[in-house]
This record gives sequence, structure tokens and C-alpha cells, in this order.
Amino acid sequence: MIIPVLNEAAALPAVLAGFPAGYRALVVDNGSTDGSGRIAAELGAAVITEPVPGFGSACWAGLQAADHPDGIVCFMDGDASFAAADLPTVADPVLDGAADMVLGARRPTVAGAWPWHARLANAALAWEIRRRTGYPVRDLGPMRAARRDALVALNMQDRRFGWPLEMVLRAGRADWRVIEVSIPYQPRVGRSKVTGTACGTARAVRDMAAALR
Repeated sequence: MIIPVLNEAAALPAVLAGFPAGYRALVVDNGSTDGSGRIAAELGAAVITEPVPGFGSACWAGLQAADHPDGIVCFMDGDASFAAADLPTVADPVLDGAADMVLGARRPTVAGAWPWHARLANAALAWEIRRRTGYPVRDLGPMRAARRDALVALNMQDRRFGWPLEMVLRAGRADWRVIEVSIPYQPRVGRSKVTGTACGTARAVRDMAAALR
């Protein structure tokens, strides 16, 4: 389980609680200044550091370091918006050979868990994915699973916020079987690096647009 983090010290106790049997947490510290890496290690996670800033940089570093025996890797945000207990829902179809990639479609548990402006942007991206790939998805799926070696072979280039979108688009060009499952989504701990600030939103829009090009 690859968890990229940037200053998520307050969220990590919840993120790393309740991991199902057989799953291992690999936290990628992407330049935190709040002790996130130290806290993750104290909570029992394997921790690596990625000094190059960017969400995609952290995910790529985690993918390179992953060595789970079954070859399956999952990605999950480090803000406590997802529960580790739901990991088998996204991983089992890949493990069973029913899919090449599974995307966890967010199902808000309370009003306000998923801000309207973030939901609107996601809907536009999901429409573009459907148009380009034919996958009947409604969410970009921040919690997701696939086989590690197959992901490496996709040769993704984005190292910022365009990473998750590029992954799905490249999977489409490679004729992967991609399915979507519903996953509970709760309010994150702390302010989002993407939707929480105007600069974060602008960066995400820029990076997603580059991935679409």
C-alpha cells in the first residue's frame, strides 16, 4: 500500500490504523516539515523519502520501492479520507484476475466530505476518461490497485498532480480491464493541498490539462 504524504502528521494515526492482514504500508514522505515520516515509522509503516516535490514523484518512488510478494500495489491518500479496511475491495478483483486495475469511486459519508468544486472538476475528468477510453467510470479513484510490474511498464511521465489521470489514460491505450468499485469517503484531516487553496487547485488543473494533452 503506497501512501504519499506531505505534512500529514495529524492524519497518519487514522490512516495507518486497521490495516487488513496481508497488507503493508509504505509511506513516501515528499518533503514534510511536520515529522510525518517519523510518525509513520513509529506507527509501524515502512518509510522512504522522495526529495523531488510532486504527487507523482512520491507515487513513482513508492512504486519503485514496492516489493509485495503477490505483485499487487494499492495507492491511497494520506489524509484519512479513506479507511485501510476498504483496501481488499479494490485489490481483490486484481488479485483474482477479474481486472487489471480497480478504481475506488468516492461515496461521501457526510455532507461536505467532498467539496462541490472538487466534485465538479472530477466529473469533468471522469467524462473525459469515458470519452477517451470507454471505461464507464464516474470518479478518478484516488484509492486504486493494479499489478506493480504492469504499472511500471506503462512508463508514466507525469510527476505532479496529473499522475492519476495519466495512469488511467495509459491503461486505456494498453487495453487494460479497468473497473470501478464504491468506497466510503470521509472528510479529510487538515486542509487539502489541492482543493484547499487557490494555488493548489490551479496546479492540479495545470497538471491534469498536461496529462490530457
